[in-house]
Amino acid sequence: MTRPIVESTEGVTLVAGGPVTRRDLSVALARAPVLVAADGGGDSALRLGRLPQAVIGDMDSLSHEGREALRGRVHHLPEQETTDFDKCLRSIRAPFVLALGVAGARIDHGLAVMNVLVRRTEPVCLLVGPQDVVFHAPPELRLRLKVGERISLFPLGPVTGESRGLRWPIDGIPFAPDGRVGTSNAVAEPEVRLAFDGPGMLVILPRARLDRALRALVPGWRAGATTAARGR
Repeated sequence: MTRPIVESTEGVTLVAGGPVTRRDLSVALARAPVLVAADGGGDSALRLGRLPQAVIGDMDSLSHEGREALRGRVHHLPEQETTDFDKCLRSIRAPFVLALGVAGARIDHGLAVMNVLVRRTEPVCLLVGPQDVVFHAPPELRLRLKVGERISLFPLGPVTGESRGLRWPIDGIPFAPDGRVGTSNAVAEPEVRLAFDGPGMLVILPRARLDRALRALVPGWRAGATTAARGR
């Protein structure tokens, strides 16, 4: 395996070139204090007053001013077979990644990101958007949530599963991206249990449930356990 560009025992916040607010970045860094940028995300980080540890990508978006300000931190991976998001995930070794601004305003970019999310199982990665948290479901998952909250399941491949604690159980349903999907389900019990027969299912939760998702996906993680945010 090629040596990763970024190695960390703590979570990594990955900023891409899509919309990212100062508050979003602060929320992510409080949980994942190592900052990395994907190509043009380097400009976003600088605009928000942060200095990323590394900028990774094919460098078709990072401005000249950004290159100068981030000299020595830019890692140019010129191949065009993969996206900058893919390049970043394969270059990071960490317990988990919180990704901001990766989908942007373009549907094709968003679809490409979701494709990578289900293909790369390491590191654990959660997409943090303005309203949602999105992640690839492991084979078994337990979530502590509030009764009545939204939970959506969206397949990027054929997959079936079982559930406990959902208003509309999924047991035996054949999900597929061109068939049955599971958007806008709801929590019926305080603990939701999900199990899937293979990879490919995305779980989409309200943004406010980021910490609950981290507890379920990252063994030993707890809020407030990280060091102070870096790159100030």
